[in-house]
Amino acid sequence: MKIMRKAALVLAAVPAIVFITPVGTASAHGYVSSPASRAAQCAQGALGNSCGQARYEPQSAEGPKGLMNCSGANSAFRELDNDALPWKVHNTGSSLTLTWTFTARHVTRDYEYFINGTRVGYVSGNNAQPSNPTTHTINLGGFSGRQKLYAIWNIGDTVNAFYSCIDLNINGGGGTTPPPTTTTTRPTTTTTPPTSTTQQPPAGGTWAANTSYAAGSTVTYGGSTYRCRQAHTSLTGWEPPNAAALWEKI
Repeated sequence: MKIMRKAALVLAAVPAIVFITPVGTASAHGYVSSPASRAAQCAQGALGNSCGQARYEPQSAEGPKGLMNCSGANSAFRELDNDALPWKVHNTGSSLTLTWTFTARHVTRDYEYFINGTRVGYVSGNNAQPSNPTTHTINLGGFSGRQKLYAIWNIGDTVNAFYSCIDLNINGGGGTTPPPTTTTTRPTTTTTPPTSTTQQPPAGGTWAANTSYAAGSTVTYGGSTYRCRQAHTSLTGWEPPNAAALWEKI
């Protein structure tokens, strides 16, 4: 009896050990859900087992800012960069409305949208947390046929961004995209000036926003001279040093 009593006292003196099993969490938190981006299609099971990790974490294609790919250069999501997979193509007119879905609402610097290296949409995030969901309307004028749209969510307090790709057939029968709410020349309807403000620039003049530039025309900006690579109507944010796809320094 004394032995059992001593054993009980020893056990009572030993502090309880609690085993805590870490819970895995996703490292990234947002993707374009409508129209269905490649990641969204993976999450819907549309491509079966061809999607890798994107099937389970469509919100996790995260990588450094400034990339132009669908995976964020994250090898776990490399299938998103494979153009040979049977991605569903969304038919649209010259305007497209997109919806972002977030699983964590990071402070946001801005959103950017690109086709063939040309930025076709920009929305400031004002370094605030976004609403969930968040919807943008962008202008795709100047592009037609099968295109891949890169949608980028740039985080305000880290060096990273989240990447989504949407396969489009522009002017391909209208699809389900609603018509634009205003006649615009800017990528987003909220800050777009009317088209009537578009100007024809003087040869060799200073670069200005809302101005039509022909391929080969030259401008000056910040003390340097630039030559237009492709015809376009300039927008705020498309200054020559910021738009290498549109301007080359000479």
